Amino acid sequence: LKLWQADVGNAYLESYTKEKVFIVAGPEFGELAGHILIISKALYGLRSSGLCYHEKWADTMLDLGFKPCKADPDVWMKDCGSHYEYVAVYVDDLCLAMKDPGKFVEILKTKYKYKLKGVGELSYHLGCNYQREKDGTLSSGPIKYIEDKMVPWYKEKFGSAPKPHTSPLEKGDHPEIDDSELCDEAGVKNYQAMIGQLQWLVSLGRFDIQTSVMTMSRWRQAPRIGHLERLKRMYGYVVKQKNGKGKYRVGIPDYSTIAIPIYDWARSVYGKVKELIPSDTPKPLGKYVVITTYVDANLYHDLITGRSVTGVLHLLNQTPIEWYSKKTATVETSTFSSEFVAARIATEQVMDLRQTLRYMGVPVMEKSYMFGDNESVVKNSTVPHSQLKKRHVALSYHRVREAIASGVIVFTHIAGEMNPADILSKHWGFAQVWTQLKTLLFWSGETKDIPSSVATKQKQTKGELQVSHNDSVKPVTSMLM
Repeated sequence: LKLWQADVGNAYLESYTKEKVFIVAGPEFGELAGHILIISKALYGLRSSGLCYHEKWADTMLDLGFKPCKADPDVWMKDCGSHYEYVAVYVDDLCLAMKDPGKFVEILKTKYKYKLKGVGELSYHLGCNYQREKDGTLSSGPIKYIEDKMVPWYKEKFGSAPKPHTSPLEKGDHPEIDDSELCDEAGVKNYQAMIGQLQWLVSLGRFDIQTSVMTMSRWRQAPRIGHLERLKRMYGYVVKQKNGKGKYRVGIPDYSTIAIPIYDWARSVYGKVKELIPSDTPKPLGKYVVITTYVDANLYHDLITGRSVTGVLHLLNQTPIEWYSKKTATVETSTFSSEFVAARIATEQVMDLRQTLRYMGVPVMEKSYMFGDNESVVKNSTVPHSQLKKRHVALSYHRVREAIASGVIVFTHIAGEMNPADILSKHWGFAQVWTQLKTLLFWSGETKDIPSSVATKQKQTKGELQVSHNDSVKPVTSMLM
């Protein structure tokens, strides 16, 4: 399918109001001043204009044979026999996945009289750049947003470009114990604007800053000077590493070397449990996909509340598509319990993701693979005769085990330094995560060709850069791709 973009010009004015909305004409209306004027079109600023335009667009799509996806009503699907075609809508911005998007655009213009602009192959959409790497792999990253939006704004507010840094926050930083002076009104406004820009970067794929953004967002109402300085550091990291891009690697990872223990769960409390698949999902078309999930937890992340942080990274085939970093709702008292809570959250997200893909007509592999670096949690989850020793994690314990008993999830242990979910669970240093981060955001081409950054030694000899590395320390994302 070809990927195109388009923007509906003056979108709201394409629709008409349902209610009787009027204004009393002012002097700018000349001889009509003082008259009551009825508004017929959904003008910008009216409370119901968004709804009116949405209904107008829905009528158009239904007339063209598209139906809204039940998992996401802003994704419109059309069954074309051998495949589905999609139109993803974000207010007035369109992303098209079709065999002939030009024909679709022409119909919108001629038959339905939409005023479209920015029409063409997908290159810049919602602040994100899209391009093909040298090997043809599609990639996306907010490079233009950083260069054209964030940097000029920073220079205007602070008088200079941000100083470069190699990590968003210092390793092990605890901004919750910062006792510097509170920011003035201007500082508060700058802080709120910076948090908004950084949050949008996370939405556009820069999950490497998500934990830091999550941590710093809590002080939006009353930040301290030390907190503002930390955001400046985050800007410095983003600018230094502005070329981070997600790569749409579609090959199915090879998990044939993973030993999957076979147990009889029929005599357990779960019985012969199976995954419940809704009966109203569309017929799956196209190639199968497999979900890979990495999960991690950071105990006692917040020194004030004592709460841990859960980090989860989901990949579809070899492509990161969803990321999660959030403080737990409860205070966990051990690494075991915090990791089990994280595993439960990851499991629920996997189940949700499987259903979402099915509602989009995507064939999903029978098993999804989840990797965690806490061996006790993995063993307690995967062995039927293991016992629940901490009653306060009972719900997390049973939720994970039921998913494993049903055969939907394979839960496997990996070493901590090989777990990319580390990026989403703590404030890290460059050397700590670069091996995984380079694989996911900063490497073009085959990931199997990445030298291990953990064991890499570089030296300059006769003007040439020589790299020696230990192949046994390959990142897990490289080995499984």
